[in-house]
Amino acid sequence: MMAQYLEIKEAHADALLFYRMGDFYEMFFQDAVNAAEALDIALTKRGKHNGDDIPMCGVPHHAAEGYFLTLIRKGFRVAVCEQMESPAEAKKRGSKSVVRREVVRLVTPGTLTEDALLEARRHNFLAAYAEVRDEAALAWADISTGSFHVMPLASVRLSPELARLAPSELIVADNVEPKIFELVSDLGIPLTPVGRSSFDSTASEKRICGLFNVGALDAFGSFKRAEVSAMGALIDYLEITQKGKLPLLQTPLKEAEDRVVQIDAATRRNLELTRSLSGGRAGSLLSVIDRTVTPGGARLLEQRLSSPSRSLDTIHARLDAVSFAIDQTVMTNDLRDALRRTPDLDRALSRLSLDRGGPRDLASIRNSLEQAAAISGLCKTLDMPPLLGTALQNLVGFEDLSALLAASLVAEPPLLARDGGFIATGYDPELDEARLLRDEGRSVIAGFQQKYAKLTGITSLKIKHNNVLGYFIETTATHAEKMLSAPFSETFIHRQTTANQVRFTTVELSEIETKILNAGNLALSIEKRLYSVLSDAILFQAAHLNAAARGLAELDLTASLADLARGDNWCLPRVDDSRAFDISGGRHPVVENALRQQSGDSFVANDCVLNADQGAAIWLLTGPNMAGKSTFLRQNALIALLAQMGSYVPAESAHIGTISQLFSRVGASDDLARGRSTFMVEMVETAAILNQADDRALVILDEIGRGTATYDGLSIAWATLEHLHASNKSRALFATHYHELTALAGKLKGVENATVAVKEWEGEVIFLHEVRKGAADRSYGVQVAQLAGLPATVVERARVVLEQLEQNEREGGKQKALIDDLPLFSIAPPAPTPIAKASPAVELLDTIQPDDLSPRDALDLIYKLKEASRT
Repeated sequence: MMAQYLEIKEAHADALLFYRMGDFYEMFFQDAVNAAEALDIALTKRGKHNGDDIPMCGVPHHAAEGYFLTLIRKGFRVAVCEQMESPAEAKKRGSKSVVRREVVRLVTPGTLTEDALLEARRHNFLAAYAEVRDEAALAWADISTGSFHVMPLASVRLSPELARLAPSELIVADNVEPKIFELVSDLGIPLTPVGRSSFDSTASEKRICGLFNVGALDAFGSFKRAEVSAMGALIDYLEITQKGKLPLLQTPLKEAEDRVVQIDAATRRNLELTRSLSGGRAGSLLSVIDRTVTPGGARLLEQRLSSPSRSLDTIHARLDAVSFAIDQTVMTNDLRDALRRTPDLDRALSRLSLDRGGPRDLASIRNSLEQAAAISGLCKTLDMPPLLGTALQNLVGFEDLSALLAASLVAEPPLLARDGGFIATGYDPELDEARLLRDEGRSVIAGFQQKYAKLTGITSLKIKHNNVLGYFIETTATHAEKMLSAPFSETFIHRQTTANQVRFTTVELSEIETKILNAGNLALSIEKRLYSVLSDAILFQAAHLNAAARGLAELDLTASLADLARGDNWCLPRVDDSRAFDISGGRHPVVENALRQQSGDSFVANDCVLNADQGAAIWLLTGPNMAGKSTFLRQNALIALLAQMGSYVPAESAHIGTISQLFSRVGASDDLARGRSTFMVEMVETAAILNQADDRALVILDEIGRGTATYDGLSIAWATLEHLHASNKSRALFATHYHELTALAGKLKGVENATVAVKEWEGEVIFLHEVRKGAADRSYGVQVAQLAGLPATVVERARVVLEQLEQNEREGGKQKALIDDLPLFSIAPPAPTPIAKASPAVELLDTIQPDDLSPRDALDLIYKLKEASRT
């Protein structure tokens, strides 16, 4: 057995080998050490190898999925080795033969299909990146849903596309790995290098044609060699990991680079589109807008939010669908109720195609088709917009399959086919008979006993059973002559005679005995056969079912966006090909939601107008920290994204000319692993923006230059603003504390000053969160420090230094002279708190009983209080 283990392990050296032994998966040697530590299970030993104990650990096979997930998340790959025959079959080959075992699957992050291993509301993409001479391409697929895409791209676009897709695993040729290792590490994507032969474009073309059973790729479109190479490598990897059992992939869909808004990884992180800065889903834009009720709808929402469209036709079609759903409130509510009862059709279909499904997947498809028929009936009388009309058309045509599954399956099937009990009574007569014999054997035999007693006229006739004869018919010896004579001797076959009884059998009784003894196995084998028949019937319509799943997801997403717009008072944006950016009463959806949940306070809405037929349109935003500048910047970027994904937006009105790129440089932190300071990270992100942004881009920049010396930072911010204006010609929001920049508004066409209003009251600052035209007079940093809780001595000292600095600047003094003039700071012991002298007015109030005062007394009291307050 160990020789077999070592041979299999040698072929899968880069994976933990889960070696099936009975009801357990066992691991040995270093695999056992690594797995025991990763899974926190006991490490034992078994036997010796080269004189040393062999480490061993194991997990139950029925609970393996949970262990797979833990290992995958910790960076391991798992090779699943199963027993391919029973011990009895192995013994037929020899008394010392080892049960034949084979690796049936490699479990990797990008090849998961089980519900327990996947997030139901997220795609699980496996991606492959290929370079062929001066070309590059990216292919990606989700084998749990069957989606398959490819796109050509310049190598500089790899990072934004990987950030958009967030694949669970990326395949590259081993010679390409060093070049992109750092990039992929930054994004947290597991990288899998494979041999260059997997990326051979000629072999790749044959693989693709073989998978889809076509003679040429022309039917799917025109593909460059790099695209063919990426798709072929992905298919080759699936063949390796799935051991030839390929998933049911849809035909490859080619995407264009300019189809969606370009958003780089830093911008996605800063705007917290699908993940918050803490790494979780909570607090992200996706978490706030997700009101979908199906897993497919949720996955489509994340996809749309990650990839806002640049096509006006696509955007308008989606907005028309949402507007229709808002107008048809009753229909939309009924639709959402039906969708809530719809299982995950895509993933059930994928598991069946990989032979990893079970009876519940059959039931999921049955239930999905039932709800699809109900939804189709619900909407058939309405004049639907084109997008929803197409979705509904994909839901019809399943009458025969739906009827077959409804008739054949029980309401709540078991998880595994081997458990049986999932085929409905009355569907298959042979199965019903086997179940009857299995479950009601005694009553069947009793029926035969009554039948034979009536036939012979012998009321004492019995049918009995023992281990020697099995079932037999027994009469007393007094009836022996009758039973052994014609015509009964032709039916009853003599088996045994004793002193007092005579025993017989019949052909019919022997047959039923065999059936009873084999009924359990027969019933299970019939159910397994019917399972295969039903699976084949489903897979025969796989393409149509995939289209139905897409239709259900589209309906769910549309209805959810309508519910969001109606419930949160969002407006229909006007999206066109202009360079307009005119937001009235815009709000930040995440912050507004947080205020609503935490305090019930309302969000202060603000306008933003960045209109320019030609050239740049830039708002230079000043104001104190904590006033809401970053929120204002982010909310306008999110409104643009929501509009171009086809959603209503959180504003009173919105007119947005399509944006090609979105760049955000808001907030930064050290990148210690790569030796980058906060300022270096800030400069790298700013450089990416200035080098890539075009005149259709929307750029939001916050506090450029703040991580270095004042004059260095000011000069960098100044030059950056001028470059955006003169070279990039983008629409931009530029927040800064460098008030010197506000002078540029009078010199650069298209640059305007705006400020976040505050009010100062008795030395404290009150944030109004209102954005107005104009420039801030100062940053109120000392007041914000006081609000943060700095010691009073520090705050007061800061005020003194600030006043001296401002005076020195007005008088043209030098910094050294200022330092010489200022006395050194010292921490004095806190002054004793003065004892407040009681006020005569307060003392007078203490003597008053308000209920005893007449109106005249009250008036007199006011005069007395006024007089007392002067003393």
